[in-house]
Amino acid sequence: MPLHDRTARAANPVIPGFHPDPSVCRVGDDYYLACSSFEYFPGVPLFHSRDLMHWTQIGNALDRPDQLRLPAGMPSSGGIYAPNLRHHDGRFWLIVTNVSEDGGNLIVTATDPAGPWSDPVRVTGVTGIDPDLAWDEDGTCWCTFAGVAQVRIDPYTGQTYGTPHKLWSGTPGAKAPEAPHLYRIGDYWYLLIAEGGTERGHGVSIARGRTPSGPFEPCPANPVLTHRSTDHPVQNTGHADLVQAADGSWWTILLGVRPRGGTPGWHVLGRETFLAPVTWEDGWPVVGDVALEPAAPPWPLVPGPVEERRDDFDLSELRPTWISVRDRPAEHCTTKERPGWLTLRARGASLDEPDVVFTGRRQQHLSCRARTLVDPSEGRGGLAVRLDERHHYVIEASGTEVRVVARVGSLRTVVAARPVPAGTVVLGVTVGDPPLPHGACTGPDIVSLGLQEPDGTFTVLAALDGRYLSSEVAGGFTGRVIGMYAAAGIVHFDWFDYEPLDG
Repeated sequence: MPLHDRTARAANPVIPGFHPDPSVCRVGDDYYLACSSFEYFPGVPLFHSRDLMHWTQIGNALDRPDQLRLPAGMPSSGGIYAPNLRHHDGRFWLIVTNVSEDGGNLIVTATDPAGPWSDPVRVTGVTGIDPDLAWDEDGTCWCTFAGVAQVRIDPYTGQTYGTPHKLWSGTPGAKAPEAPHLYRIGDYWYLLIAEGGTERGHGVSIARGRTPSGPFEPCPANPVLTHRSTDHPVQNTGHADLVQAADGSWWTILLGVRPRGGTPGWHVLGRETFLAPVTWEDGWPVVGDVALEPAAPPWPLVPGPVEERRDDFDLSELRPTWISVRDRPAEHCTTKERPGWLTLRARGASLDEPDVVFTGRRQQHLSCRARTLVDPSEGRGGLAVRLDERHHYVIEASGTEVRVVARVGSLRTVVAARPVPAGTVVLGVTVGDPPLPHGACTGPDIVSLGLQEPDGTFTVLAALDGRYLSSEVAGGFTGRVIGMYAAAGIVHFDWFDYEPLDG
């Protein structure tokens, strides 16, 4: 039976690590949330909560190869963008964009958000990303998408009717009006959007109208949320969604980042999911502070099961937190070949290759430690901290040698190597604060890679600057993922251990 955290407290982010573009809905006393997944498979992680503060992953909406095809040639930060999750007429609806070749906008449905989810229905006539579904009083379904434009849609077939028409483009001069969400609240239809781009200029604005198609008047206090040009520890705030709690209070779920280090500040965990309270004044929402230590909500906290630190790979299927790059064919990744072990069969020759066989989990803590027991007797592979094909640090074992390899942009180098006895070896990564003194050029963290000696002590082979595995250096929309990979032959992993070090 899973244990529950009896010391749980309110804290932001409510879903830490690479969990961007959150969309939330409430059904009774239960809340459900979906996030973007980009080039990773399975796609669209799904979460459940009873208190809006503590979230447990219950599955992935796109967890079958026939639901999600991400070609090897698709660049990192392509793939699955910005799901919109809604509950209507007894069914969960999720519309999402696959920006890879032959992708497009797709709708999947389920009666249980834990799955299974239906095969995708392709949407015709919606040309933008970030699609949203909303139903009016007579049952008409409207799809609103980045731009911000809208078209009537049959969500069962994906058929659209008429030509998309522009609704509202946000603050004049602000770039990237996107992530629209349409709600009926009281006497008005409210149109919530993100604008300013998902970097430091990110913000949230809102408008309202008497019909779902407008015309819309903008809120005089727009943007209703932004942290641009502030010293707030949470930056890039935007891509918000509104939800009303069972007690009638209002809240917003949004994405943000936690930059660290000197100038310009580097965020390494990706865009994370935060929560903030919302009040209403003169018919407009007022967003409260996106505090790292927020006040508890006006109801009892309901913590979910404590995540097990170690995975011994004793189950026939991987837990939903494990993700792979672009696909996960059973012939290349399985727990069934050697019971109690994860077996990876190589395809790409290194993490530089888009078809590398890699299985990892999101780094969710600013300081953490990961370890794995590797049997490289039939191949070569190990433990990696991955941002994309051009930005990663790895420690890999091959026969009687262990080496650390760093890839930063066009540069790839073996940083350290040492012989080890033949057989299994424990490889590890520790992420921690940079050494003192700190200055304007100090990076966000240090990534140390090494191995465990026969006497149990841990030897660091290389300590590398973490800024090179950040979005500010690499670009893109994702965050760090720590996991196991095979670069040649067959590599077996007995267990994987992930331990937070920052509370």
